[in-house]
Amino acid sequence: MRPRAERAASDGLIWGLQRRLLVMLFLPLGMVGLVSVFFHYQSAGTAALQQDQQLLRLVPLLADSVVVSQDGSEPRALGTELGLALLLAPPVEEFLKEREGFAAYGLMDASGRLLLGDAWLPTVLPSTGDAEFLSVVEGGVTYRVVAQRNATAAGDLIVMLADGSDARQHWLDTVLLRVLLPNLLLLLVAAAAVTWAVARALRPLIDLKEAVEHRSPRDLSPIDAESAPAEVRPLVASLNRLFSLVNDQTQAQRRFVADAAHQLRTPLAGLQAQVEAWAQAARSMGAGDLLSLRVEQVQRLRDATRRTSQLANQLLALSRADSVSADTQPMEQVDLRELCENILALYLDAAANKQMDLGIESQPAQTRGHAWLLRELLINIVDNAVKYTPPGGRITLRCGQDDTATGWRAWMEVEDDGPGIACDEQQRVLQRFYRLPGTQAEGNGLGLAIADEIARAHRTQLQLAVGAMGHGLRVRVSFDAVTPQSAAVAP
Repeated sequence: MRPRAERAASDGLIWGLQRRLLVMLFLPLGMVGLVSVFFHYQSAGTAALQQDQQLLRLVPLLADSVVVSQDGSEPRALGTELGLALLLAPPVEEFLKEREGFAAYGLMDASGRLLLGDAWLPTVLPSTGDAEFLSVVEGGVTYRVVAQRNATAAGDLIVMLADGSDARQHWLDTVLLRVLLPNLLLLLVAAAAVTWAVARALRPLIDLKEAVEHRSPRDLSPIDAESAPAEVRPLVASLNRLFSLVNDQTQAQRRFVADAAHQLRTPLAGLQAQVEAWAQAARSMGAGDLLSLRVEQVQRLRDATRRTSQLANQLLALSRADSVSADTQPMEQVDLRELCENILALYLDAAANKQMDLGIESQPAQTRGHAWLLRELLINIVDNAVKYTPPGGRITLRCGQDDTATGWRAWMEVEDDGPGIACDEQQRVLQRFYRLPGTQAEGNGLGLAIADEIARAHRTQLQLAVGAMGHGLRVRVSFDAVTPQSAAVAP
């Protein structure tokens, strides 16, 4: 079923392009055909007008050809009746010979009685000397007939002359032979050429489609762009970029799963061992006995539970930060001052328990981003500062915005007077699960890594530096600021 579906998709692709190209060919050719038909009809009308003028010129000559026979000798007569004869003028004779079988003449008296000529001619009795034109069908031929009252040798007669070579009755045949038939042949040839050319031109694209479809889901290696035609190389380059992004996303997911499994194994194993020890002690006791626990055991269990919960939350935040680049949720305007004040309120109790001075120095600052991620970024930085700053230390949250050479920048920073981080270790602490050697405080090595991942999702990064007093750590992150002018034009 799949090969049949693939062939149907390929045929649909080819037929779709063929149909578009044929329509694009048919439209101009159809317009050319209509214009040609119009001009042919105009030419036929001009020829018919010239024919009427010719008939009008020949009628007086035909009237002058009438003679009255005295002795019956008629050297150039075409017929006689009641002593009438025709000695045709050369132009009239030439006209009748050129159109033999498609020309007729007639002479009638004032009452409409035919004296000479063809009997099928209609009876026309002009009341004045002006010529009258009409069309008559005889034997499947349309004749253009002119009738005019003229003075002849036999008196006033009605002279009629008919011409069956009217160009207007043949224009349709001319259009069929000279316009429609050639264009139809051209369209047929064009359709065959388009069918062949499209199938041949799309062959590399179809081969590329089949190569991609037959790949394993795990095969995200780049396609060789050099083997593809020049017209397809931009598509191959786009596919390779997509493969690279998907591969990075897949590796991030695999790394996250591996990290989560590795980091959760230790605290969960400790919890399980502690609970198993208590369960074994409970089984050795009687049914009515109470199991007594020391305070340090309960605290150890509480610390392990807290660490496991914190690790799970951090891993979840790390996963959301990894996938934020693919998030379709639009960014929103975030008030950094309000964000700092809210996070400060969350950590007042924790700082008070360690006799820390936790304060804030804030100025109005706004940016565009994901509010929930920026909140997670600041929580991890502040939590890291509270956790590693010794009791009695000082921690300050700051935010504001500055006018720089590249435009207005909004920023947040957290500064502490703790042990700090050596310059050669500042980049390593941004790696996941990396902890400084000799660190005594409990942690998972994820706080700054999560903050940096969120910063990168907002097209920026963490900046680590030594505190203002020459010791401690200052973590700063800056964004594009939203000024009143830019906010007024923001979509």
